[in-house]
Formats: sequence, C-alpha cells, structure tokens
Amino acid sequence: MSVKFKGLPQTGSDDEDLAESGQQGGYLAHEQTLMYGRYTKDLGRYALEEAKKLKKEDKKVIEDQESGSGGLRPKRSWVANKCLNLFAALWRNTFARVGEDWVFLAMLGVFMAIVSFVMDYGIAICNKARIWLYKDLATHTALQYIAWVSLPVFLILFSAGFVHILAPQAVGSGIPEMKTILRGVVLKEYLTFKTLIAKVIGLTATLGSGLPLGKEGPFVHIASIVATLLSKAVTSFKGIYENESRNSEMLAAACAVGVACSFAAPIGGVLFSIEVTSVYFAVRNYWRGFFAAVCGAMTFRLLAVWFMNEGVYLALF
Repeated sequence: MSVKFKGLPQTGSDDEDLAESGQQGGYLAHEQTLMYGRYTKDLGRYALEEAKKLKKEDKKVIEDQESGSGGLRPKRSWVANKCLNLFAALWRNTFARVGEDWVFLAMLGVFMAIVSFVMDYGIAICNKARIWLYKDLATHTALQYIAWVSLPVFLILFSAGFVHILAPQAVGSGIPEMKTILRGVVLKEYLTFKTLIAKVIGLTATLGSGLPLGKEGPFVHIASIVATLLSKAVTSFKGIYENESRNSEMLAAACAVGVACSFAAPIGGVLFSIEVTSVYFAVRNYWRGFFAAVCGAMTFRLLAVWFMNEGVYLALF
C-alpha cells in the first residue's frame, strides 16, 4: 500500500522543475509515493477540453455543410423541393422498410449487368472489326494475314500497357486476392475506382483480341469493386462499408453476382460464391447472394433481348 501526496515538490532534485511545469500546464500532476515519484496526466480536465474541441469541430463541419461552397447555398426551386420531398417519402415508405441491404444488392446486380452488357458489346465490336479487315483485304493475301495478326497483337499490347500504367493491381483473375480480402487481409488499392477502370478496359481488349480466355474470374473482382464503391458513394449505404462483418457479407454476395452476370446463371453464381469465398459460409448469405444474382442475371438477359436481338425462350407447356 502506498501513500500519495499530490503537489509536494522534492527539494534538490530535477523532479521539482518538472512538477512546476506540469502544474503550470495543468495536465501533469506529481505523485510522491513511499518508493518513487511520478507524473500523471490530469485526465478529467484533459478529457473536458478535448470534448469541447471536438464539439467545436463538429459544429464547424455542420455550418460548412449548411453554407455550401464559398458560403453560398444554392437556392432550390419549388419543383426541385417537391421532387426531393416526394423521393424522400417514397424511400421511407418503400425501400427503407425493406432494408438497405436488399436495396444495395438489387442496385449491385443491376449495375453489374450493365457493365457486363457494355463489355460484351465492346468485345463484339472488336471481333467484327477483325473480320471486316480480313474480308476487305480479300484481294491481297499478305495484307489479310497482317491484318488478321496485327489487330489481336495491338489489343494485347494495349491491354497489358494500360493495366501496367494505370493499376497493376488489376492483373490476373482476382479470385485468389478476393479470398485473401474475405479472410480479413487488407490489400492496398485493390478495390478502387482506378482498378475498376483498368480491369474493365483491359479485360475488354484482351477478350476482343480473340485469346481463349474467360471473364468469370475477373468479373468476381469487378463485382467486388463495384460493391465497395457503391457502399462508399451512397450515403445510405456507408454503414455497410464501415461495418467489417456486413462488408464481408456483401463482398461474398458480389462474387455470386459476378458469375451470374457472366453466364446469366443465378444458382451457379451462388454455388460458386459458396465454393470459393470462405470456409464457413453463413446461411443468411445464401438468400442475399441469390437475390443479387437474380437481379443481375435478369437485367443482363433483358438487355441482351432488347439491344442485341437475342432469342426469347418460350415455354412448351
């Protein structure tokens, strides 16, 4: 048991100067025990001042947000206010009741279907350009050979150089890295917008060159990037990104969406997500992955029927 005497200086020692300087600052107090003396922070006063400082900073942030850029807040028209109020009421009475997770998964499926459709359209244009060059140079056999070989080589070199310069993290399929992320390891700049652009353009050029490659693995990576960016961009979904557990669940669902948008196979996407994402797959994520995969596969199929004249399946019975 030790007896403490606060504020008693030690004559003839260097601790006296430290005690006096601590008492002047208000944050240090000298404690003399039977064995030794030490200095501790006055936590009560320090915490009070820090709380006041944080309160002032929060108040300043709120004032800046209300004032807008440059202290001038743009005045909305009557029609804009009515539209915003209508949208807010619609959100509160529909999507907010359903749950932000399901709205997030539906938006993820739709966005990924659009990305997949645009990529397929770009790949088809590259293949048509290659065939058009070959047929247009039918009178020159040597030029036909050069055109048939040069376009794929150019697309491959462009894809490799573009990815290497913009985002080297976009190299490869992305499935091993996604397994690593889902196990809690943070990979730098792997789920960023820059990596998304490099992945989409590089994959489109590579598949357009005619190489015998697929987009299943890269699309798992792309879907995970879209899920991360969507959770950061939309204010209502920021809780998903901040919560590590929910973020992992949404990334697992994004893996299912990536496969579903590649082959329009929602059940196969869910099974793929169960197989490759984690050792222990939560049962509640089955329905989340299936719902997101169905939204993505349905949107992808509708876009193919509307814009690419795909055949429509009719029931025999």
